Amino acid sequence: MPMPAVIERTGNTKKQWLAALITALLFLTVCLSWGTTWLGIKIAVETVPPLTASGIRFLIAFPLFVSFAIIRGDSIYFPRSHLGFFAFVTLCYFSLPYYLLNYGETHVSSGLTALLFSCMPVFILIFSALFLRERIYLSQVVGIAIGFGSLFMILHSQGLSLAHDEFAGVLAILAAAVMHALCYVVTKQKGAAISVITYNTLPIGLAGLTLFLVGLGVERPDFTAISTRSWWALIYLGLCASVGGFIVYFFLLKRLSPVILSFVFIIFPVFAVIIGSWYEGLPISRDLVLYSALLLTGFAITKMPRQKLSVRSR
Repeated sequence: MPMPAVIERTGNTKKQWLAALITALLFLTVCLSWGTTWLGIKIAVETVPPLTASGIRFLIAFPLFVSFAIIRGDSIYFPRSHLGFFAFVTLCYFSLPYYLLNYGETHVSSGLTALLFSCMPVFILIFSALFLRERIYLSQVVGIAIGFGSLFMILHSQGLSLAHDEFAGVLAILAAAVMHALCYVVTKQKGAAISVITYNTLPIGLAGLTLFLVGLGVERPDFTAISTRSWWALIYLGLCASVGGFIVYFFLLKRLSPVILSFVFIIFPVFAVIIGSWYEGLPISRDLVLYSALLLTGFAITKMPRQKLSVRSR
C-alpha cells in the first residue's frame, strides 16, 4: 500500500476520533447545563418572586437571541398565518411553564423538580398518539407504567401529601412538563417550517416583558433585597441555560439522531439530584436512588427499539 494512502487514512481516523470527542463533550455540556438549571432556579427564587424571576431571566436572554437572528439573517417575526401559533408558543412554552417551574421550586427541591420534569418526553409520546395518531408500542406502555409507578414511590418516600404546600409545587412542575410536551407536538404539526431562532426570539422577549410587568404589579418585588447570589443565578439562567444550552442542543441535533439526543432528558436529572442535594444539604436516601433509577429506566425504555406488538391510539 502506498505510504500517502496510509497517512491519509490515519489522518481521517484522527479527525473522526476528534469529532467524536467534541460531540461527546458537547453532549456532556448540555447535560450539565440543563442539570444545573434547576439549582439556578432554586437560588434565583430565594430572594426573587417567581413571576419576576422568570421575566428577568428571559429579558437577559432576549438580546442574545436577537443578535443570533441578525447574524444568521433570520427574521424574528412569525408568518402572519401563524399568529395564533405565535401566541400559543409565547403563552404555553415560555410564560406559564417557566412561572410554574419557578413557583414549584419555592416548595420542592431542585433535584426532585428535575426528576418530575423528566416526565416530559412521556407526555410528548402520549400527545403524539392523541393528536398525530402515532403508535404507542407495548414496550413504551411498559416504560410509562414503570416510570410513573416509580414517580409515585418517589413522592411517597419524600413524604409529600395532598395536605402540604409541596404537593402544589409538584402539580405546578408536572403542569409545566405537560405544557412543554403539548407545545412540542403542536410545533411538529404546525411550526416545522419556522426556524429555531424565529421560534424562540420574539416569544422569549414578549414572555419576559409580560412576566416582569405582571410580577411588578402582583408580587411588588423589593429589588434592594435581591441577593448577589440570586442575581448571578438569573444571569446564569439567562445566558448559559436559556441561550448556551439551547445553541449546543440544536448543534448536536444536526449530528446525533433525535433518539440518542433525547437521552439528555434521562441523564440531566442525575446531575440535578446530585448537585441539588450537595447545595441544599439534603441527603440522598437509598429509596430515592432506587426509585429514581427505576423512573429513568422506565422512561428510557420508551425510547428503546420498539416491539412489533403495539397499541394504537383511539
